[in-house]
Amino acid sequence: MPDLLWDDVAWLLDPSGGGTLPDVYVPDTTAADWQAVLDLVVEQGWPYEYAEGSTVRPLPTAGTVLARPADAECPSLRVWPVAEVCAIFRFLADEQIDFDVSLWELQGQERLDVLCGFLAAIGRRLGKPVPMYFEGDTRAPFLGFDVEADRVLVLWTAADG
Repeated sequence: MPDLLWDDVAWLLDPSGGGTLPDVYVPDTTAADWQAVLDLVVEQGWPYEYAEGSTVRPLPTAGTVLARPADAECPSLRVWPVAEVCAIFRFLADEQIDFDVSLWELQGQERLDVLCGFLAAIGRRLGKPVPMYFEGDTRAPFLGFDVEADRVLVLWTAADG
């Protein structure tokens, strides 16, 4: 049984309703957590592309990326859990793993299941919640992986909006 049903959450993932790149943040992380995510990507065999600016490079260790000079370009890691869905990670700081996904790529039950599986894989690997926020609005997440429930849940309520 899927974590979420498309008919129940389609309105939350409607790309015409505002921002199309919701923000996903895993708070309270370390370089070791970043490395665990990089290891997960490789272990799962998900296609990926690591880049510094417009230059594609081999995937370094998290410690190497996070120790770059302060004036260096922020590297990105594009990960495709399936060919049609891409998550873009940005190495902004040790303390928070952040990435975004395109709502245009998350339409329908099949793609929603991919998103839920991806968030759950990260959350389970780290033992941490993986909340998703409306683009540019970090007041309250609208859905995310809940560690205690061990699944992705709708987190948004009418009082949040």
